[in-house]
This record gives sequence, structure tokens and C-alpha cells, in this order.
Amino acid sequence: MTASVALEELYQCRSKRAQALHDAGQKVIGYFCCYVPDEIIAAFDMLPYRIQGSQNEPIDEADVHMETMACPFARSCFNLALKGKYDFLDGVVIPHTCDTLEHLYIIWQETRPLSLTHFVNVPHMLGPSSATFYRQELNTFIVALETWSGQKMDTNKLREAVKVYNSHRAALRDLYKLRKSDPPLVSGAEVTKAVVAGMGIPAMEHIELIRTFIAEVKARLQTKKDQRPRIFLWGNELDDAAFIRLVEESGAQVVMDDLCTGTRFFWEDVPETEDPLDGIVTRYLNTHCPRTNLPQAATREADLENRFGHIGRFVREWRVNGVIFYIVRYCDTCELEGPDLREYLQGMKLPVLMIEDDYSTSTIGQLRTRVQAFLEMIA
Repeated sequence: MTASVALEELYQCRSKRAQALHDAGQKVIGYFCCYVPDEIIAAFDMLPYRIQGSQNEPIDEADVHMETMACPFARSCFNLALKGKYDFLDGVVIPHTCDTLEHLYIIWQETRPLSLTHFVNVPHMLGPSSATFYRQELNTFIVALETWSGQKMDTNKLREAVKVYNSHRAALRDLYKLRKSDPPLVSGAEVTKAVVAGMGIPAMEHIELIRTFIAEVKARLQTKKDQRPRIFLWGNELDDAAFIRLVEESGAQVVMDDLCTGTRFFWEDVPETEDPLDGIVTRYLNTHCPRTNLPQAATREADLENRFGHIGRFVREWRVNGVIFYIVRYCDTCELEGPDLREYLQGMKLPVLMIEDDYSTSTIGQLRTRVQAFLEMIA
């Protein structure tokens, strides 16, 4: 079986490998978002599993417990839990990345109780006390895992987990770099599937698959340069390749992103510090996320560069021609961040299309017309 086929199977059946490991006796810990360190879970010889929703299934049970005006991604995840799709999880960890997830922690604890349901509070402001606060939260998380599992944290195992997950990040960065060329060696839809496929399997397994997949891609016959616009995606949860495939079928190349399920969660390494928790705190706390408020700079231009400079670097290195915002409806953090980011990108002479969607593939037909009109404007 080729790596591309294996990744496709893992993408289509995201829980299959985690279910098998659970059945074999390994603890599987489900978590949300980019602020729960995989390294800590893996250091206890447990499998970190990134909880996802389904853009193909209607939300038909979760709305009994959650407001319909709450984030449809969170509602979809909980909808799957109510249907037993996450019964293989031994524990759930939910960070305070937004108010909806904070509420979901309470609802999940009451309606789908597990022996481990833990909440990690994450500071929204970056300042002198933020690292101290977040470190205390991670120490509390470690103690909770120690109490629950009956084993003590091994610092050497945590240090080794940092190295493994840094290798994982490096492999994913190498995959993304295949789209720097013109035309990209691999499509945006393929990359999304490959990344999402690894969110519920051991890191070493995913590293091997990604490295093999990269070799397969490089062995393909190269096509000639074309004039299709090179698109950058920004937003929150986009764990289904359907929208990216739509953009590419409409005549564009999706070459780079800043998404919760993309570069945001893997681009930066954890510094390898003497105390591994120091590096973990530094890396995760500085995740580029709209929910975090950075200290304000002296001027408007400096402030925008401080907040979005990493996106500017992506845009320049991947030679982007246009940007599409894909925002899951009712996500206040992205809705509030969007106008400032659009101002920054327009300062770089980049056209921007802002899309608000219901985290559902049923809207693809409606979005196609808007995407096509945007691409025609760029061409």
C-alpha cells in the first residue's frame, strides 16, 4: 500500500487506528485545539487524539444541550460524542480557547462523563505573568494525569516526546514546502488530508507516512507552469478537504494557510530546554491564534505587523496572489480579527474574500459561485 492510499484511508476513517490502540489497551486522550500539548500526553505512553467534527453529518442531537447560535464545529464534535463515535476515548481535555469550548467542558462532563475530563485554562493576554499562569495550568494537568493513570511523569520521557513531535512538525513543514514551486508539487486538498490523517495516530507512524508520501510526490511527473492564482487560506477549523477541493477545481492553487488544522498547530518547534516544560510553555503559549491578545505596538502599522507578520512571511515565501478567509459561523474571535487582517493584507496589495460558513459540506454549491467570482477578479 502506498503512503497516499494509507493517508487517504486514515483521513476517511479518522478513528479507526485510535480505536484499535484503545482495544489493545493503550489509553487514548481526546483534546481540542492547539493549546493542549501532545508531548505531555505522549510522555505518559498515551495517544493524543485531536477531536474533530463532521462536515458531512447534520447536527441532530447536540442542539438539545447547546445553543444553535454556538460554534457549529463544537456542536458537531459533541454531536458525534452523543452518537457514541468517541466512545473509544479514555479521557477528554478541553482548553479555554473560547467561551463555547469552556461551556462544552461542563456539558461534556455532565452528559458524557469519563473518568478523566480535564480543563486547561489558557491566558488570553500575553504578558509577564502569562507564562507563569500557563505553566501552573500544565502542572495541574500533569498531576491530573498522574493521579488518573497511577504513574509519575518521567522528565526524560517528556524530553523525548518533545524531540519526536518536533520531528513530526519538521515532516509537515517539508510537506508544505512542496507547494512553494510553480505549479505546486502537491495539491492543497492532498495536504489537508495528509495532515488531518495524522491527528489520531502515533506521531512516529505519521512521520513515516509523511516522509514516504513526500518521496512519492517528488517522483511524480512534473507539470508545466500555469497561471492559476496562488491562494492563502486563513480561518479556524477546516478539517475537511471539500472546500479546498472546491477552490482548486474553480481554477486556483491553494498553496499555504494559517488554520487551526494547518500551520497554526505545527509550524513552530518546541525549544529543547533543560526543563522540557519550559520549552512547551513557550511554544504553546505563543501559538498564533486570534483568541490571544498581544501587547499593542506604538503605531497602527507596527501593531498589524506584530500580529500578522508571520502571515506576511508566508504570503511572500509562497508567492500568494489572493487570500480567502474561511470562518466557521459564530466564531467571534475570527470575526473580530478578520477586518484587521484584511487591512494588513490589502496593505500588501492582496485581494481578500471573506466567507462565513456553517461547518457543513451542504453549503459547497452556494460557495462555489463566490469563489469563482473572486478568482476571476484576480486573473
